Amino acid sequence: MYGPDHPRHGTSHLILSLTKTVLTWREFWRPEAEPAHTIRARPPSYQPPSLVMELLLIILLPFLGAGLTALCARLGRNAPAWAAGIVTAASALCFASLVPQVFDGDAIRVAWPWIPELGLNFSLRLDGLGFLFVTLILGIGMLVVMYARYYLAPTEALGRFFSLLLLFMGSMLGVVTADNLIVLVIFWELTSLSSFLLIGFWRHRADARQGARMALAVTGGGGLSLLAGVLLLGHIAGSYEISDVIARGDLIRAHDWYVPTLVLILIGAFAKSAQFPLHFWLPHAMSAPTPVSAYLHSATMVKAGVFLIARLYPALSGTDLWFFLVGGVGMATLIFGAYVSLFQHDIKGLLAYSTISHLGLITLLFGMGTELSAIAAVFHIINHAIFKASLFMAAGIIDHETGTRDMRRINGLWRFMPHTATLAMVAAASMAGVPLFNGFLSKEMFFAESLSEQLPLGVTWLVPTLAVIAGVFAVAYSLRFIHDVFFNGDPIDLPRTPHEPPRFMKIPVEILVALCLLVGILPGITVQPILEVITASVLQTPAPHYEVVIWHGFTLPFMMSLVALAGGATIYVYRRRLFAFYERIDHLADAKRMFEATLAMAIRGAARITRIFESGSQQRYLLILIGVSLIAGIAAYLDAGIAAVPAQEANNLDPIAIVTFVILAAAALAGTIWHRQRILAVILFGAVGLVVTLTFARFSAPDLALTQLSVEVVSVILLLLALHFLPDRSPAESSAGRRWRDATLSVAAGGGMGLLTWEMLRRPHDSISDYFLENAQTGGGGTNVVNVILVDFRGFDTWGEISVLGIAAVAIFAILRNLVLAPPRSGIDGRPWAANTHPLFLRMISRPLLPLALLVSFYILLRGHNLPGGGFIAALITAVALILQYIAGGISWASERSVRDYHPVIAAGLLVATGTGVGAWAFGAPFLTSTFGHPHLPLIGEIELASAMLFDLGVYLAVVGAVMLILIQLGEPSGNDSATSPQTVAGNPIGGEGE
Repeated sequence: MYGPDHPRHGTSHLILSLTKTVLTWREFWRPEAEPAHTIRARPPSYQPPSLVMELLLIILLPFLGAGLTALCARLGRNAPAWAAGIVTAASALCFASLVPQVFDGDAIRVAWPWIPELGLNFSLRLDGLGFLFVTLILGIGMLVVMYARYYLAPTEALGRFFSLLLLFMGSMLGVVTADNLIVLVIFWELTSLSSFLLIGFWRHRADARQGARMALAVTGGGGLSLLAGVLLLGHIAGSYEISDVIARGDLIRAHDWYVPTLVLILIGAFAKSAQFPLHFWLPHAMSAPTPVSAYLHSATMVKAGVFLIARLYPALSGTDLWFFLVGGVGMATLIFGAYVSLFQHDIKGLLAYSTISHLGLITLLFGMGTELSAIAAVFHIINHAIFKASLFMAAGIIDHETGTRDMRRINGLWRFMPHTATLAMVAAASMAGVPLFNGFLSKEMFFAESLSEQLPLGVTWLVPTLAVIAGVFAVAYSLRFIHDVFFNGDPIDLPRTPHEPPRFMKIPVEILVALCLLVGILPGITVQPILEVITASVLQTPAPHYEVVIWHGFTLPFMMSLVALAGGATIYVYRRRLFAFYERIDHLADAKRMFEATLAMAIRGAARITRIFESGSQQRYLLILIGVSLIAGIAAYLDAGIAAVPAQEANNLDPIAIVTFVILAAAALAGTIWHRQRILAVILFGAVGLVVTLTFARFSAPDLALTQLSVEVVSVILLLLALHFLPDRSPAESSAGRRWRDATLSVAAGGGMGLLTWEMLRRPHDSISDYFLENAQTGGGGTNVVNVILVDFRGFDTWGEISVLGIAAVAIFAILRNLVLAPPRSGIDGRPWAANTHPLFLRMISRPLLPLALLVSFYILLRGHNLPGGGFIAALITAVALILQYIAGGISWASERSVRDYHPVIAAGLLVATGTGVGAWAFGAPFLTSTFGHPHLPLIGEIELASAMLFDLGVYLAVVGAVMLILIQLGEPSGNDSATSPQTVAGNPIGGEGE
């Protein structure tokens, strides 16, 4: 159930009469000028059902295929690759059917209600920008699947590899199609987790584990920053829907929180896209298998950051802060990555730093903030994904066929691998920006935009200068890759003789290299129509006029390209001096060493703090907790002051109530004083619970009274089962001084809570109870407001609580499963325990009570929606009745006549409760939305039924299963039913007969 403004969907007779179900929707309406800080969920868009399903399947198929692929590993070596390929192709077919509508300029948007009160829908959006990234994810993903089939050895865990690859693919598809900021962050974190598993795929290697940990630490930390940023952004814009956010750019940029919002979001984007100074994780992620590098670190994961910048570009760009943050970080990353790349001896290391540099170039272009620079950024995203994926695959082929990636050893491969060498050189030429290749076109657009007059004063000469310097280094490291690997003499001590790879291993590289040439030679046909669609969605305006052509004449950008080519060749010729200089300073900025040192320092600091506070003393923990709470409460109270507030009318207390409260205080105090006498303490605390029960009944809370009474009975049984294995008395563990300290602290804490309660009660306040009282019957179909709150208004909380209870029961079962304890043979006074552990009188009186108790429990369950009762109370009554049979007849006797394993009962309860919530989705309503109706039955007449009753049944089953599992397991550690003649049955905790 939801607030009074919630549009309750017409799902009447959801369970009662499916044949008469009519699904109706209530339109959401909101004025255009909705005030900020009011977060509302946009209504789901109406799209044809086929489009809705196809857009959803694009994301769901990889997730579903991940499990299928893992199972296919048993069918043979090739089965996981085939399964992954088929799943990717199916997702691509669903996507292909939506492409015409995207090219017509329409953004496909669908949404399902999630938590509307918090402004959350599960919203998906496919526009031009989404089209670009879905194409890259699925297109290059298909090629990587084919490539990985031949790259990985037959002994590798191929099922796990392709399953993780599909998991990552689905997560990335979720990121680029999400139209809700929170949904985007969820998928964003899934990409970090799945990439962590892929980078550490070779878990037997230390460098793979370290690289995966570093990547997760940096990108996961960036994800936390992103979450904080999107929460602020949603608050400013008044919506978490990305479509709404990007339409309210003026409001966002003018807001006081624009600066922290922008910084937090950019930290998340920079961490994911390896921007300086958060770049260092990417080179160490190269310990992953090369198919992972080709997919994650060239075309997909590292592009997520620049995708986010592009997606939020209309909302956040257009300020000087945007230019200096985004443009400044992009320029630093561009220069740093290009410089360091030249000096890497590992091929994948060179490609990793060059990737960092190109990501910096894309970021810089978005940071410039002009329309044409955004177009150039989008164009370079396409080009970089094409040539870098092919280069990584070529590097993998070289490693696969030579056994090493060290460019100081793998010289002269042209003679051994001419086909692979040709492909790699074409891709490297594109990376260098050589004319007639696709990289040249976007690089020249970059040079042209670096000369833009729209840039802030003071950087008009700096940006083109640094751009040329970056281009010089790009040519230099590309030349090094070509010359050192394929020429430059003969191979030096290779692990194996190089040769061409299997034919199908080269096909993905050939396809990508062909695209490098097609885009570079025929840009107007191959890429310009696509760019127009993409840039229109990025800019949220029609794309400005521009032309992507091979030749613009002898323009200044073309001259800059020539200078970069000549300068790069010159640097490579004289590279040895630069190498010597780099070797001298490389150790001064070892990012990995700095990261590991920081991590070790954090671990040591955490260990020191833990040793201070985690001493193993529960007294110390309570002292710290209560002491800090007292200090905070006193400080807040003194700061607020004691305002003179008219005293409210107090409830009249009759003499019986006063006597009851005195008994309550006396029992609590006596239990505290004599707590070392354990049986007496249990009795006294039971008395406290009983008085609390009477207090609930006195103040018209029968549901709480029934619950409290049932909990007290179960708690006493639980305590007695545990105390059975403990001495009757516990020794004094505290000195007199510590007892006085604890007593003083307790009195202060109790007095503080009393004072706080008094101050709250004597002040006028508005209670939410009126809302529940008014809407319990009309909105939830029940007159028992407490039960309606539990199963309807706050049903999600109850669902979470029974889930936690079930988990706790299973955990207790696992801990105690094989525990065998010898029970005490005598009491505290030395007398032996009675031989008759199950008295005849108790057995005879308990058995007729069972059906009666179950009948009462069933009655309490059914009436709970309108009268005091409900699933939780009924479950406790059932559990008490059942456990009484175990106490009276023995574990073996009761187990033979009842449920032996309560795990399925817990599972059934959770499934029923969850199924009730999920069923609402089928009718277009949010999770756990309830409904009720009044069907007319023959001979009976009209009756009231509510779907919440089915949810209450799930609560009943889950609680019965959890309580019985815990109590029975606590009663079995001795391995027998008798306290005097223990028997241990190997592998079976059930003991001897009770009769």
